[in-house]
Amino acid sequence: MPSRPIYDLRSDTVTKPSQAMRQAMANAEVGDDMSGEDPTVNRLEARCAELFGKEAAVFACTATQANQMAVRVHCQPGDELLINETGHVANFEAGGPAVLSGVSCRTIPGERGLLDVPQLRGTVRSDDQHLVRTRLVCVENTANMGGGYAWPLDQLARVSTWARELGLKLHMDGARLFNATVARGYSPKDLGRHVDTIAVCFSKGLGCPMGAILVGSKDDIRKARRIRKLLGGALRQAGIVAAAADYALDHNIERLADDHANARQLATMIAKIRGLRIDVDAVETNLVFFDVDPALGYASQLANALETRGVLIHDSGPQRMRACTHLDVRREDLPEVGRILAECVESGFRDRPGTQYGGFWRG
Repeated sequence: MPSRPIYDLRSDTVTKPSQAMRQAMANAEVGDDMSGEDPTVNRLEARCAELFGKEAAVFACTATQANQMAVRVHCQPGDELLINETGHVANFEAGGPAVLSGVSCRTIPGERGLLDVPQLRGTVRSDDQHLVRTRLVCVENTANMGGGYAWPLDQLARVSTWARELGLKLHMDGARLFNATVARGYSPKDLGRHVDTIAVCFSKGLGCPMGAILVGSKDDIRKARRIRKLLGGALRQAGIVAAAADYALDHNIERLADDHANARQLATMIAKIRGLRIDVDAVETNLVFFDVDPALGYASQLANALETRGVLIHDSGPQRMRACTHLDVRREDLPEVGRILAECVESGFRDRPGTQYGGFWRG
């Protein structure tokens, strides 16, 4: 690794807890969470249930775990879920629905990682012994591979109405949900009324070292808590990390607007570099996707060239790259990032190691 400063834009999962967050963790009141005796976890769960207008919540190790808990809550082995073709639950959770719950994923194309009723209409299987049973719709907010796009509330309402009319459950993978609320101006409770369960990640935009929450009805969360145990996720003195999440809810939501502004500034700089292509207007939250001209080389080769200069940006496809702004990326660092990126492109990078497959960083 280079000795010069490293500008890490791979993901908002790379953030380090602030001193104030560390202090909150050190001072946390703890107990045995699996027995329901950790007061800090209990307060966080109650707070999140209220925040989303739901009856209950359960703390989880990761958002992937929380998503898989939800799949198993809503489905039985042999069922299927419907999801956008880029969705995290289907593509980037190691086959969890199939491995852990015996559930298949039916992927559906849709713009910017979202779904709408026209694409969903006609996808539900008839009640026939030969067919898999359609039980669940999964949506992702923000849609990562859709470019960090946030769900419009009216579109979510349409999908929710459609699903409920057909007796389907609706789960939201809210890995970057607070990026969506800040960008769109709606509240967590606005989202909660349209879905059955929501998984929220604390280790992405909110800057926590780990943790997630699943919210829903009392019955669904009771089932989810049992599934958490089955998946090896029952916790003991988890208040240490729940305190970080509680701190983040107080201090790290409104500042997400800074990450969004930084992402747009970075996108504007990328748009000026010949050989890179980007739609600046499509940058809505903290994710910046751009394409590398094939004549220059593969995205992985550019990523390796950047790394030698102290800039970490992952390739997410043969010609595609993704940069992510977060609380450890300072506004004043962006001009240097842009300068290094321009120099790497202008000087060429075909001689760098790399492949056509891409790294597919998914955090």
